[in-house]
Amino acid sequence: MKVILHDLGSSYTGQLRAKCDRVLEADGKYAPCQGCFGCWTKHPAACFMKDALQQVCRLIGQADEMVIITKNLYGGYSADIKNVLDRSIGTSTPLSTYRGRQMHHTLRYGKHDLWKVIVYGGATGAEQETFRLLAERNALNDGYQRSEVVFLKDPAELEAVL
Repeated sequence: MKVILHDLGSSYTGQLRAKCDRVLEADGKYAPCQGCFGCWTKHPAACFMKDALQQVCRLIGQADEMVIITKNLYGGYSADIKNVLDRSIGTSTPLSTYRGRQMHHTLRYGKHDLWKVIVYGGATGAEQETFRLLAERNALNDGYQRSEVVFLKDPAELEAVL
């Protein structure tokens, strides 16, 4: 399953829906993670907050290909994208294992193929390097075999990289 998470606004959602199985719009119409870890322990992979992101752990956890489209924010995800990713901690368990010769949380849904980040809005060389490292680490933490980062000056260029 291919999932696209984006912060482009609802005008892009229809266009993106044709390119994947599910689209998540990071529109900020949800509560931030409360850090209760209930999605880890009390009710695995489901958030106690009853909003649009209640099942985000299951959706992201079952994605073979995760595509994140984000505005560059000093070499990191936009605040709305980061908020969604924070709410998806339940894709793993509180237990630990070794992956890539490092300690990581055990995956709840197994391994995946591609963690792809499409960054728009321009980025300096240092910001690009930070994004590459961030995507690589996120991919490893979430059990993705590989990561990829694409930089665009304008979201209008999306068609060529999806």
